[in-house]
Amino acid sequence: MLILYGASGHGKVILDIFKANGLKPDAIWDDAPKGLFCGYTVSPPQLDDKKDKSVVISIGDNNTRKMIAGRIETSCNFLTAVHPRAVLAESSSVGPGTVVMANAVINADSKIGKHVIINTGAVVEHDCLVADFVHISPNATLCGNVSVGEGTHIGAGAVVIPGISIGSWCKIGAGAVVIRDVPDGSTVVGNPGRIIKG
Repeated sequence: MLILYGASGHGKVILDIFKANGLKPDAIWDDAPKGLFCGYTVSPPQLDDKKDKSVVISIGDNNTRKMIAGRIETSCNFLTAVHPRAVLAESSSVGPGTVVMANAVINADSKIGKHVIINTGAVVEHDCLVADFVHISPNATLCGNVSVGEGTHIGAGAVVIPGISIGSWCKIGAGAVVIRDVPDGSTVVGNPGRIIKG
């Protein structure tokens, strides 16, 4: 049983990934169901001990995605959803629950954690380590050998130069150019990137 959890704008994009792969969800779950979503009836989560459900959490917010994953992980398996127009190197790895959008690139020996969003046109170059519950926004670029800690959000069009380490639960603003390591919990904006909250 294939389930999309989250009737949101992000869910529309994941539905497109399903369609592009010839898949159709059996159910759409949401914690606050409101009628139809893209022609599908939305229902509240229906959890049991069978573990016969493959779920993709279609929630863009990293904290919410982590909370839902923790709540349902004993009742579900998590599906990785990769658009057929994404490019993944053979030596890369992508964790369960992760979604990779159209025209994204994940290059050699990069390791992507669980429940990560690699959004439209994002580039993860060679030897990058991306931890669980990260969101790499559209057209963002992680150059080679970058590490990104759990729950961090990399904004649209941001660039992280090679060898940089970004901590957990950081926010990298849209268009920022990150040229120095970033400690946990920091917010970085601008070009060159500067920490405005740490």
